[in-house]
Amino acid sequence: MDPRADDAPSATGNLPQPHSRAGAQARRGHGRGNRGRAGARLVSQAPVDRDSILELTELTKRFGGLLAVDSVSLQIKRGEVFALIGPNGAGKTTLFNSVTGMFRPTSGRVVFDGRVITGSKPHEVARLGIARTFQNIRLFDFMTAVDNVKVGRHVRMKAKVWDSLFKLPRERHEEERVTEEAMELLRFVGIGRFANHYARNLPYGQQRRLEIARALATEPKLLLLDEPAAGFTPQEKVELMELVRKILTRGITVFLIEHDMKLVMGISERIVVLDHGEKIAEGPPEEVRKDRRVIEAYLGKSA
Repeated sequence: MDPRADDAPSATGNLPQPHSRAGAQARRGHGRGNRGRAGARLVSQAPVDRDSILELTELTKRFGGLLAVDSVSLQIKRGEVFALIGPNGAGKTTLFNSVTGMFRPTSGRVVFDGRVITGSKPHEVARLGIARTFQNIRLFDFMTAVDNVKVGRHVRMKAKVWDSLFKLPRERHEEERVTEEAMELLRFVGIGRFANHYARNLPYGQQRRLEIARALATEPKLLLLDEPAAGFTPQEKVELMELVRKILTRGITVFLIEHDMKLVMGISERIVVLDHGEKIAEGPPEEVRKDRRVIEAYLGKSA
């Protein structure tokens, strides 16, 4: 496909007793059995709430004596935009990192799509269907935009190492398909014309869009956006809200950290507020906006 193709919008993607000796032996044997099964360490089944895609129960993260996330519980429904707000240092990104495997929670439970994933590694979480962007953009600066997105597709590729080593037909066909899919995602986020530009040469706003495209390339069920509007102009923020709505049409749920309250109030269906790692409020935007603790902790008395 011609990387210079127009950025035609695309709304859909192809996209015994516990302390007895016998009990201890039984538990050890059970543990060995679990390790012998592929993926047993990664996930276990949890009682399924089919309306929820992510559930956090008493999630806690400590760094030595610092309590960064303090027993936070929340539930995100499928197909919604769910926002996480709070002052700087409230623990928002730490919570994201604890969900995506960047940090291992000190205690608590993370359930994604009916599976317990607490403490799973980032690549395992990605394969299950969680993708994210970062507060500080993380791109491969000396790779083109289209190649950055193709890196995101790696988690879903089927070709083996020997396919690539010997340039077998399977690898060539998959390479063509992945390039086509990467181009479609670039057009979806509105930067198809920048496909062959190095990431480092793109304007800041386009780099943000590229990072979202790369996250979408993993075919997520849940997309975590960490301050996606940081540094945006007012017009770019409007365009970002439109892009988030388009992402929803692909059946993807969005979990958002953002400081811009106008954006949060305009696009979120529910909001959780953190302060010093503790959840102090949860509810619809207008309800949260009027909450006294939220006003004092974050929004300011003029909100």
